[in-house]
Amino acid sequence: MPDQTFALARQIIACPSVTPEDGGCLEIIAERLKPLGFVIERIDRNGVSNLWARRGTTAPLFVFAGHTDVVPTGPLDKWTSPPFAPEVREGMLYGRGTADMKSSVAASVTAVESFVAAHPDHPGSLAFLLTSDEEGDATDGTVIVVETLKARGEKLDFCIIGEPTSVDTLGDMIKNGRRGSLSGTLTVKGIQCHIAYPEKGRNPIHEAAPALAELAATEWDKGNEYFPPTTWQVSNIHGGTGATNVIPGQLDIKFNFRFSTASTPEGLQQRLLGILDKHSLDYDIKWTLGARPFLTGRGPLADAASTAIRDICGIDTELSTTGGTSDGRFIAEICHQMLEIGPVNATSHKIDECIAVDALPKLSAIYRSILDQLMTA
Repeated sequence: MPDQTFALARQIIACPSVTPEDGGCLEIIAERLKPLGFVIERIDRNGVSNLWARRGTTAPLFVFAGHTDVVPTGPLDKWTSPPFAPEVREGMLYGRGTADMKSSVAASVTAVESFVAAHPDHPGSLAFLLTSDEEGDATDGTVIVVETLKARGEKLDFCIIGEPTSVDTLGDMIKNGRRGSLSGTLTVKGIQCHIAYPEKGRNPIHEAAPALAELAATEWDKGNEYFPPTTWQVSNIHGGTGATNVIPGQLDIKFNFRFSTASTPEGLQQRLLGILDKHSLDYDIKWTLGARPFLTGRGPLADAASTAIRDICGIDTELSTTGGTSDGRFIAEICHQMLEIGPVNATSHKIDECIAVDALPKLSAIYRSILDQLMTA
């Protein structure tokens, strides 16, 4: 008999679901969950498909979260096999979304099926939070479901997101947090004039340079046990008309903080503005808070995950907060114990994306073990 996780993964990988399309994945998953006693709720908005499915009404509430949308395929002629026609070659399952993250979605469903079969009267509640808007703008997906749950006063006790977190082999790394992202657009004002008569103008590039140097050299924090120090980086800078004989009237700079739980966005903003004011710049600034950082330290969920990976994969996992943002930035508002646990990340978003076939049942077994440890006491 083929492995259930492998079979389900192939079924949903075959659904064309380039963001924000779901391609029918959520209907397939809902039909698997209904016989288990899950109450299915669709919270769709603006063409985005969102699923909230819950079994039980009491605490603790354990949630599997993730997304069914995938990034565009890229040139089809570069793929060895069609991206939405999953194919096995030399022990690897190929297709768009195999790593990021349809295999994890399939593994979470089969883990819950197995768990409910063994523990039909388990304490607490199980739920799924799935969206088709993670790879895109992420404005009508998980964030909308979280807003709905917040309005109801619901909180999650445990959450696992199936993002691909492993580096070389399944389970060698899991994410117990992510850095925050704070961006700014800075306009430094000057006075445009002929470059031969600089006394008649004010060069915003010259005026801003010392402030930029100080910002680049500033230690914003020292990080902590789980996070590296916060960094500030300029991503774009533009000034001038393109002519060689004109002092520009303004300088436009785009920058970003990737910050840890050792800092707050408000504190970073205040310190940056203080440096700009210290250098007497005439400026405007617009801020965009892309994500607040989140962190799950040692505790029941992290301990259960470490035990499960050790038992099933025979390795000690590494807790890490590296990488970009995920939908965990939204879920963190209503959940304080959250991990990202998934397959090897090496081929995510690439041509010929793939996952090891033998990783599929192991990933399901990891999820099942975590449920056994936390939801049967």
